Amino acid sequence: MTLIYEVEETMDAPVAERDLSRRASDEAPFRATARDWLAQNFPKSLAGRGPTGPGDEGPDDSDAKAWKQRMGGKGWGVPTWPAQYGGGGLSPAEARVLAEEMKAIGAYNPIGGMGVMMFGPTLLEYGTEAQKQRHIPPIVRGELRWCQGFSEPGAGSDLASLSTRAEDKGDHWLVNGQKIWTSGAHLADWCFCLVRTDTTKKHEGISFLLIDMRSPGVETRPIKLIAGNSPFCETFFTDVKVPKDNLVGPLNGGWTIAKRLLQHERSGLAGAAGAQRAAVKRPLPQMAKDYVGEDEKGRIADPDLRHRIINYEMDLKAFQQTAERVALESKSNSGPSAATSIMKNAGSFLRRDGAELAVEIMGWRGLGWEGEPFTEDELAATRLLGSSKAGTIAGGSQEVQNNIIAKRILGLPDPISSAASR
Repeated sequence: MTLIYEVEETMDAPVAERDLSRRASDEAPFRATARDWLAQNFPKSLAGRGPTGPGDEGPDDSDAKAWKQRMGGKGWGVPTWPAQYGGGGLSPAEARVLAEEMKAIGAYNPIGGMGVMMFGPTLLEYGTEAQKQRHIPPIVRGELRWCQGFSEPGAGSDLASLSTRAEDKGDHWLVNGQKIWTSGAHLADWCFCLVRTDTTKKHEGISFLLIDMRSPGVETRPIKLIAGNSPFCETFFTDVKVPKDNLVGPLNGGWTIAKRLLQHERSGLAGAAGAQRAAVKRPLPQMAKDYVGEDEKGRIADPDLRHRIINYEMDLKAFQQTAERVALESKSNSGPSAATSIMKNAGSFLRRDGAELAVEIMGWRGLGWEGEPFTEDELAATRLLGSSKAGTIAGGSQEVQNNIIAKRILGLPDPISSAASR
């Protein structure tokens, strides 16, 4: 048995090498094309200056604006989206090559936001051809901001309890109600919104509606957070008229669309964990050596802290590699799955734990809020600690994700349904 195994192993190695060589050969033409285009179009001044985490759009100078325009025009900000709507039209393999070439020169993707992360992929799946032609190209070019009108004061974890009404007035919908935690609503051009179109049913009475945020009757009020910023808003709709063709999918079919969109959202939120460390410029091991010191072997002086940082770095690396694989798989025809709930939970915990470690390493210097004697990095670490807590709630709390994992991945019975049947 050992002999057979050894023979198979020696046979498999050349096969694997040939596969890798063949793949590299197949990818070579596009790799050369991507490398040349990036060399001609990516401003060197932007190298390593991409977004540092959720809510950060990166630099805003003339080079950044030119880069955004070039990537938007090329469609490579959304590389696998269909070319007929302005997307890159690339295969998942080509998108991976493009990401590798961008990483090699410190380039970042300037096309993002909720239009890319959530709404665009959902509209490509559920929208009419007219809706795709109207809304997808501006998202591809990064010209419009979108916000998400889901949660309400009385409908958070139990989102299907929402009460914002959309009444059929013949030639338009009339929307009345309130949304809460509407990220970026005060800056958004459009909102993809869940509204109640049938009060006699719960899940089956919800529709998916697109609302122009400049419509009369729309009011947004930013909510100031402990971290000092205001990415979230209260959003009020008072007799807002919405055209009938802004309904996505069938009437009262919004819950199915919303569940799909939330999978895209959780996939995007999971990926944010790997980017958050850029908000504090130094890696945690180097930061610990700078603040805590080194022992005679050049290691972090505090053995307990050293152990926890090593564990964190290992978890982060494993997560980043898994997230990259999941992202590539989600760009196939099947799209994201319920597994995004696992990645969302893991990513939000990593973001929180990394922020807590950074502040702990800095000691009292990690508690500054503004002004001297704190450095820019130290102040960033403090604010990141405050904002990192929100990640365990955004896109569905960790408890909601655990329920999804239990029911849809592990196949466990719904405890609420089981209790009701007894």
